[in-house]
Amino acid sequence: MIDFKEFINSTLFQIYLFCAVGLVFGAILATLSIVVQKVFKIGKNRKIKNQVYECGMKPLGKSNIQFDIKYYVFALMFIVFDVEFAFLIPWALSLSSVEAIKAKLFLLTEAFIFIAILGAGLYYAWKKKALEWE
Repeated sequence: MIDFKEFINSTLFQIYLFCAVGLVFGAILATLSIVVQKVFKIGKNRKIKNQVYECGMKPLGKSNIQFDIKYYVFALMFIVFDVEFAFLIPWALSLSSVEAIKAKLFLLTEAFIFIAILGAGLYYAWKKKALEWE
């Protein structure tokens, strides 16, 4: 059986303490957020809040302009492939420092699987015509 003093000095107690402090801190922040919303009436719809503002001028048209979803899909595709590039640069730099041939083969296989998954996503987007403008 573990003694209480040993348990307090153990790593498991530190993990429990860290989790408990994190949960309490999160609950305090969530409660504070709800209180601030109630005090400042953030969720209330008011006439002035829903009014269109154009740099002090009177509004020229409707404020609710709907954009085509293809712009968002195209931007999302750009972000996905940009993140792919950000992951491949450190991989390429770490490949040059590895000495063992088995490790290099593993890293190359891993990179090709990563690129193949992203290529499959690109193929799917292409087939769904997500990359076409019209």
